[in-house]
Amino acid sequence: MTGYDPGVLVLAVAITVLAGIVKGAVGFAMPMIMISALASFLPADQALGALILPTLATNLAQALRQGPAAAIATLREYRRLLITLCLVVALAAQLVPVMPQALMLAMLGLPITAFALSQLAGWQARFNARDRGRAEVLAGLVGGFFGGISGIWGPPTIALLLSLGVDKRENVRVQGVVYVIGSMILLFAHLGSGVANAQTLPLSALLTLPALAGMLVGFAVHDRLDAARFRRWTLIVLALTGLNLIRRALTL
Repeated sequence: MTGYDPGVLVLAVAITVLAGIVKGAVGFAMPMIMISALASFLPADQALGALILPTLATNLAQALRQGPAAAIATLREYRRLLITLCLVVALAAQLVPVMPQALMLAMLGLPITAFALSQLAGWQARFNARDRGRAEVLAGLVGGFFGGISGIWGPPTIALLLSLGVDKRENVRVQGVVYVIGSMILLFAHLGSGVANAQTLPLSALLTLPALAGMLVGFAVHDRLDAARFRRWTLIVLALTGLNLIRRALTL
């Protein structure tokens, strides 16, 4: 951890706690918050490396919340989505070390901003679910590409589940299973790409406990506060941080 200023570490921990609270409260957005906020003061590849282990740990907790049997059933049912996602994440991750910093910042900022603004406007992306197999593969392709370069594969997964009309309980479980499998592939892919290295992995490990602690607080927030209002303010923050990433990309 000697490569990071103590002030940077404190700020990174605070951001991770906040991201964990949001994930516990609304079920998503943790990697979006972490990558957009951390990349505001760290190089984009280091920000990506830092979120890998906290994301894996919190997604594992979410995936197993209803028990291993339910998670295994989800693995079987959504196998086409998961296989496609894993393959594309592994391939897209190899682009990160050779991608110019400005391009990477733009490719982080644009989808985050687009997702946040579309959600604030009330628009929900949907796939044509009449051919479920094709819809799962398409969601895996889109989610895998952005997941590999940014750790963000949530929006295509959410769009697929909305298109299939799954109930709330299944929705949360499927998201958890998809995200934890994607997180595992992301870790191994970036061990190969060099993004997960001797500098970023200790930082990522340091941020894991704050992420889990924030998630527990988020569960309590979910039970006590207006989830819709909390989600709205989360999206506003995401839109602002996404726009800041685009600004940085344009000024490099």
